[in-house]
Amino acid sequence: MLEKFRNSFLVFDGAMGTMLQEFGLKAGEYPETYNIERAEIIYDIHKQYIEAGADIITANTFGANSYKLKKTKYTVEDIINSGVAIAKKAASGKYVALDIGPIGTMLSPIGTMSFEEAYDIFKEQVVIGEKCGVDLILIETMSDLYEAKAAILAAKENSSLPVFCTMTFSDNKRTFTGTDPITMVNVLEGLGVDALGVNCSVGPKEIQNIVDEILKYASVPVIVQPNAGLPKIIDGNTVFDLTKDEFADEIEKMAQKGVSICGGCCGTNPEFIKEVKARLKFMALNRPTPKRLTCTCSSTKTVVIGQEVKVIGERINPTGKIKFKEALKENNIDLIIKEAILQKESGSDILDINMGLLEIDEKEMMKRVVSELQGIIDTPLQIDSMKKDVIETAVRIYNGKPIINSVNGKQSSMEAIFPIVKKYGALVIGLTLDEEGIPKTAQKRLKIAEKIILNAKKYGIPEESILIDPIVLSASTQQETALETLKVISLIKSRFNVKTVLGTRNISFGLPNRKIIDTTYLAMGLSYGVDAPIIDSTSQMMDVIRSFKVLSNQDEGCEEFTDIYGNKKEENEVKIMSSDGTLKDIILKGLKEEASRKTKELLRKLEPMEIVDSYIIPAMDFVGQKYEAKEIYLPQLIRSAETVKNAFDAIKDKLIEEGKQQISKGKIILATVEGDIHDIGKNIVKLLLENYGFEVMDLGKNVAIEKVVEVVKEEKAKLVGLSALMTSTVENMQRTINALRNNGIEIKIVVGGAVLTNEYAKKIGADYFAKDAKDTVEIARRIFMV
Repeated sequence: MLEKFRNSFLVFDGAMGTMLQEFGLKAGEYPETYNIERAEIIYDIHKQYIEAGADIITANTFGANSYKLKKTKYTVEDIINSGVAIAKKAASGKYVALDIGPIGTMLSPIGTMSFEEAYDIFKEQVVIGEKCGVDLILIETMSDLYEAKAAILAAKENSSLPVFCTMTFSDNKRTFTGTDPITMVNVLEGLGVDALGVNCSVGPKEIQNIVDEILKYASVPVIVQPNAGLPKIIDGNTVFDLTKDEFADEIEKMAQKGVSICGGCCGTNPEFIKEVKARLKFMALNRPTPKRLTCTCSSTKTVVIGQEVKVIGERINPTGKIKFKEALKENNIDLIIKEAILQKESGSDILDINMGLLEIDEKEMMKRVVSELQGIIDTPLQIDSMKKDVIETAVRIYNGKPIINSVNGKQSSMEAIFPIVKKYGALVIGLTLDEEGIPKTAQKRLKIAEKIILNAKKYGIPEESILIDPIVLSASTQQETALETLKVISLIKSRFNVKTVLGTRNISFGLPNRKIIDTTYLAMGLSYGVDAPIIDSTSQMMDVIRSFKVLSNQDEGCEEFTDIYGNKKEENEVKIMSSDGTLKDIILKGLKEEASRKTKELLRKLEPMEIVDSYIIPAMDFVGQKYEAKEIYLPQLIRSAETVKNAFDAIKDKLIEEGKQQISKGKIILATVEGDIHDIGKNIVKLLLENYGFEVMDLGKNVAIEKVVEVVKEEKAKLVGLSALMTSTVENMQRTINALRNNGIEIKIVVGGAVLTNEYAKKIGADYFAKDAKDTVEIARRIFMV
């Protein structure tokens, strides 16, 4: 099968959910239960797609996971067994895909589910699906890169089947949690998927620019399964606005660009697939040549190494740092977080993370620090340890494409580290030492670098995933090696497509006035072509980096240099706050443990409302502005919100202690409408509203219309927020709004959800449409005049 989809177009089927609605699927019903209760309908839909020309039938297993099915009478095995059997019977020799969609709840740090829990849920689906005889695994409609990683690992580790993965993007070219196309491609390809792309989202026209970005970087086949345009209400029914011809026009354009696997999502039907198949029949496959880049990624940011100098911050390391060692022993994560933020703000593009201290459990501490940092900053991480198990634990739970520091030319080192690099798609630093130690000459170090590169290729690791560190020794004891080390950089770059790193700290060891030696050697290293120096970015070393960027034309127009040093700005002007920083700073940085302490300190001299209005609200406003400007994304927004929660908890404790009334700027009722079991967006809205001092009554998910009306009447709230994620449940949103209006209740209604638009919201009678949680807060503030 793999050979077929690499050499010709493949066409998937179209929508299942919207097709089932035509067969009577009601809002709130689980489509997957039809595999058992209405098997003939599922068979009929599959058969229609086969007759339309689909090469691959997607089994009706999208939501067949233990989290979603726990409220039904069926097991995951029941649903998948029946779903795959029906698909295979209808497929008539064509391929059958096990369909795996999102679990239905967010992973930590945005939500509460752990990475390991998500992995286990996906593993169950994969194991059952492979036993049933599916031909491939389709992981689709993923909005969270972390969840996609858990699903891919579960598929790769528990089956031998091809794995396809598609994510869903908003019109800002990012997923719900902030991942952009280049990051998606680098991370998913690194994890070993056989095809990747985009599905659902909006219509095919609106995702053309996203497809363009994916095609720039993807070296595996690209798959596209868009919706049939945007949903609209016509005569009280939800319909999509594209015809089959308009849909096929856009798919044809994508195929001409290089997309080789296509199908349809919400609103498409067999007629759409038939038209797409006809368009592709006489087209030649166009496989574009992707850019081969050396990239490391967080979940929201990709750093390309080699186009300009990138700085790897070295300070998160206990070596020679008494305070840092004490923080590790005392489990003081806030100090480590501050250090990370300081390095980012002072110029580090990547952060090296080393927890190597004998007195602690290095693996557990590394795991905790990686988990915390990836929820706070968007800077990619470099995992630094001498222990194989520590490295694998960290890169497994890392949400992105990390760098591993390091491997060396010893056979034992390569055998231990290269399988981890390959499995998780990481970059790796190769040290030029082997069983005989560190050679003194450049030529001998080059030989070790070549050995590392050639061995990496045997594991399927390309040159662009390797960075070579020629190893700097002290000039005070081995002066003759200082220039030899730099020569290695030139030799390597002239022969291989690998990048180079240089840790300069050792060069001045044992000499007076170390700063002069360090900065001079760094400047020399840059002139030899080092791509990523490993330095303390809070030091004067950054002056050398910034000056070099100007003189080498990397800082075009000298903009970065002028911005930092112009207008009489002081060196390293941007500083992290100390432990006595303001509450506003603490919220901005997401220092949860400090928020409670600082709030209690402020309560000794300020009234609770003064703290809320002067510190908490301005801080959240600023965080919101950065979120809207796409300077931070959902993980960082949630982190700040959780930090505020700690501050509010301290305020509430004080009010209870003094017997005073709780703070409330107004009461708001939230509910996910009847039939919809998704509450991801609503939960985020709740958290942010509470951060702004609103009292939120959350009715939960799948809330009956009568329940919403009853509670709104009783509570006399001024605002109710309704959420719906699925197309099939938007109609219940309209019914809920109608019920509120028909009961004569005077209340403002705000609606939100992935399938909604401002126009759609107006047609169903809502007062406001909120595109995200921050938008909901602004609407609430206008209504309550706060």
